[in-house]
Amino acid sequence: MSKILKMAIIGCGDIMNGCHLPGYIKMDNVEIIAFCDIIKEKAEKSAKEYAKEKGLDTVPAVYEDYKEVIALPGLDAIDICTPNYLHSIIAVAALDAGLNVFCEKPDAVSVSEAEKMKAAAERNNKVLMVMRNNRYRATSAFLKQRIEEGKLGEIYAGRCGWQRRRGGPPHGSWFSRKAESGGGPLIDLGVHMIDLAMWLMGNPKPVSVSGCTYNKFGNDGSGWGPLPEGMESVHDVEDLAMAFVRFENGACLQVEVSWASNVIEDDIFIELRGTKEGAMQNNNTNGKMMLYGHNENGEEFSIEAPAVENEVPQHEANIRHFADVLLNGVEPMFVPEQGLNMVKILEAIYKSAETGDEILL
Repeated sequence: MSKILKMAIIGCGDIMNGCHLPGYIKMDNVEIIAFCDIIKEKAEKSAKEYAKEKGLDTVPAVYEDYKEVIALPGLDAIDICTPNYLHSIIAVAALDAGLNVFCEKPDAVSVSEAEKMKAAAERNNKVLMVMRNNRYRATSAFLKQRIEEGKLGEIYAGRCGWQRRRGGPPHGSWFSRKAESGGGPLIDLGVHMIDLAMWLMGNPKPVSVSGCTYNKFGNDGSGWGPLPEGMESVHDVEDLAMAFVRFENGACLQVEVSWASNVIEDDIFIELRGTKEGAMQNNNTNGKMMLYGHNENGEEFSIEAPAVENEVPQHEANIRHFADVLLNGVEPMFVPEQGLNMVKILEAIYKSAETGDEILL
């Protein structure tokens, strides 16, 4: 492989244009040679934007069928930004075609599909990485280093979540159709916070899950405003999920995520409890990462993660890491086993909510 990673983007919607494309525009070690979307106009618009911002004389090729893209000569990797149910289908096809794969979260919509992705990466000896952008916050890196230095001691419990009072997808979006999304805020927002918590905790193996999900606001218009005239609401996913995860090492994690829930305010939070220090980041800390505990004299102390100027945007940092893995042999911060464990947790929460039982993994 040359020192320029040749990539193609499959799926040219909001997440790609808003979070992936700005990073690629700034990267000198990646060249996007093709854009693909089933709505060709979207791919054309993204390709023109990329060419303009990069100062290119030629606009990258545009396709409607991902199968044509993965057959392109000279291609090293693809970036999948499609609806969730297509992640595994496209990833497996690309890996079997000899390509490396970067993919938006969630990894897949079921355990069986996540297993297919992992197996395809292994049998083809290719890199499969799924977006885990919250690992790349400066505050996350600070806390991770402190944990690895043993400053928090044993981390035995955690809480995490992403609460939105009213913040779901627009009416008619594929996000609200389970066949395409795989679920609601749990699979949309929960992935971010569960992964961040587990990564900081050392990626412990999950062994059991209990969960509840609720769909109270999606179909009556109260969650996202009135339905447009003539539109029939299709909203068969949850708008609130709560769960409890146990790990093999005895640690546990509480989870709460919502698109619509009558909470006092939106909040994104993570809390870890260690035997030496605790850590928290939420509205109460004004979004700052705070660490706290008692010193050897029994006196309380608190530490604030230092501010970082000109911090690289999270999605861009994750993509840069993917390029470094392929071009420079950097050890990957994400491996498919972590993705499989994530999907096992998500699937078990939905199953527990449906059956009322704790699910053993």
